[in-house]
Amino acid sequence: MKQSKKYAVTGGIGSGKSTFLRALAEAGFPVFSCDAIYAEMRGDARFLRALGELFPACVRNGAFDFSLLSERVFSDEAERARLNAFTHPKIMERLMARMEKEKVSFAEVPLLFEGGYEGAFDGVIALRRDDAARIASVCARSGLSEAEVRARMARQWDAARLAEKKCIIVENDGSEEDLRRKAGEALRSLFAS
Repeated sequence: MKQSKKYAVTGGIGSGKSTFLRALAEAGFPVFSCDAIYAEMRGDARFLRALGELFPACVRNGAFDFSLLSERVFSDEAERARLNAFTHPKIMERLMARMEKEKVSFAEVPLLFEGGYEGAFDGVIALRRDDAARIASVCARSGLSEAEVRARMARQWDAARLAEKKCIIVENDGSEEDLRRKAGEALRSLFAS
């Protein structure tokens, strides 16, 4: 069995994870996304059936309504914890199976620290960005209001606590081109250690 090296890229909503991962992919590395895996799972009938059993109030006309689920979990911490306890292990299982097939790969793992998954990886790159820039980015791409984005940010790992974690911190404080350059610097730092 070959030894694979798995690296996580994390950061709060709007921190630049997707842009950073694109730069890594363009550099020739296999990249994966927990969000993409979750999107795949949302199309799986068995997963939807189990989710419907867990959240029966979110089933409308025989179909699972993810907008109702979002309303529930973003307004109720216990419901959000229940959803995460159900989905996160399944997402991580699929992610690890895919990463195991590669010699070196990277994965976007938004809730890495919240879920306690950093130990599953050989290294972590954490992106940090000014709150105003994060809010503007998310509002522009998603149509969420500033209040909705702030509410989501409040439920995520506090980037000010990154110093507590063993990771490479990348400050996303410039242009997209700056972030791409920093991706190269992070790779050099990661592989030098």
